[in-house]
Amino acid sequence: MKRKLIYPSQLFANSALLLAFSLGIGLTSVQAQTTELPPLNKVKSHTVETGPRFKPPRKLLPKLKNYQRTIGDDIRKSLPTPTPVSATTWLLLKLGERRVYVFQNDQEIASYPVAVGKEGWETPTGNFKVIQKVENPEWKNPWTGEVMPAGPNTALGLRWIGFWTDGENTIGFHGTPTVDSIGTAASHGCVRMYNQDVVALFQKVQLGTTVKVVP
Repeated sequence: MKRKLIYPSQLFANSALLLAFSLGIGLTSVQAQTTELPPLNKVKSHTVETGPRFKPPRKLLPKLKNYQRTIGDDIRKSLPTPTPVSATTWLLLKLGERRVYVFQNDQEIASYPVAVGKEGWETPTGNFKVIQKVENPEWKNPWTGEVMPAGPNTALGLRWIGFWTDGENTIGFHGTPTVDSIGTAASHGCVRMYNQDVVALFQKVQLGTTVKVVP
């Protein structure tokens, strides 16, 4: 690594000469319009490091590294935070297959066997939304008015997920103690499920979840 002494007067002289040449005027004219320099013997010399790469003094390295980290943190903080894309959960009930499918966007994540409405009490088809969610529902006998306490052996099992109503009657997914009916058309319009399956389905949906029912 070589060191070379450079005086301000030399820098000025070279710059003035280049300026005069580019403007097509005399050097004296350029110097006359600039501030007068002090005598050379009164100007302190400056040592300039020359070479392919400048290396800062070792004692400054921790400060430089800390400054670089600070700049990097500032840049990261200024960048917008990506908005996570939430998956949309929806249900597809295929009456002919006696099965309900759970989707997240276009990907199937689960499916469960069911029992559907029997002839004369068919489960309605169309696009609906979950309107009720009840854990451990009580069941009221529609013919006698008797209310049965909640439990796995009641007509509604451990969970109720309502998705259709005419203002008086409601249809939905629910557990059942009549496990032999799963896979058949046996209900009065509701969708029967194994208790463990309806509990799992209950955790995957919320009020407003779309329910598509097809033949």
